[in-house]
Amino acid sequence: MPRIRALLVDDHALFRESVARVLAAEADLDVSHCATIQDALRLLQHQPVDLVLLDHDLGNERAFQFLPAARQIGFAGRVLIVTAWISDTAARRLIRQGVAGIFSKQSPLSALAEAIRGVQAGQTYLDPRYEALAGDESATGPQGSGPRFNDRQRRVLRFVLEGLSNKEIAWRLQISESYVKAILQTLFEKTGVRTRGQLVRVALEQYEDQL
Repeated sequence: MPRIRALLVDDHALFRESVARVLAAEADLDVSHCATIQDALRLLQHQPVDLVLLDHDLGNERAFQFLPAARQIGFAGRVLIVTAWISDTAARRLIRQGVAGIFSKQSPLSALAEAIRGVQAGQTYLDPRYEALAGDESATGPQGSGPRFNDRQRRVLRFVLEGLSNKEIAWRLQISESYVKAILQTLFEKTGVRTRGQLVRVALEQYEDQL
């Protein structure tokens, strides 16, 4: 049986070392690992890799930075995102880039081994939470431009990026605190996030042109 040569890219050492060790015990899997996209790109230039298992959030790096750079150096293999959480907007972006799937870290390792085999065989693997996103461009606007914010939403978002509380934002804009909360909820829904911290991260990554 030909072995699948996989590279696991994750900035959490305990996770990647444990997962790599368990996966490498499978008869058909050969797994190496590293912590950053830059390390991964260097490894890809010196060793054959069929499949990259890529975390979405790598500290200062994000998964969407990997594929264009990897294609530039001639990597022709497949990429499976292995992540604890990712917004719908980021998931759509990665799907458009051509990743072979999105796997949730909440799933068992046995399921990851099967996902690897399926992806290597040419299949697409999407965790049930993201299945509806495949081929869905309706929420991202023309040519994947993403949701557009109105002026008040942009102003609230800028204040959130500055670290202001809801009360401080309300005072700055001369609106009620409950109205600020309503605007924030709309921003959460538009960007596919659940927390203030995720909103800040996604805004800086994907909507800098609207800030």
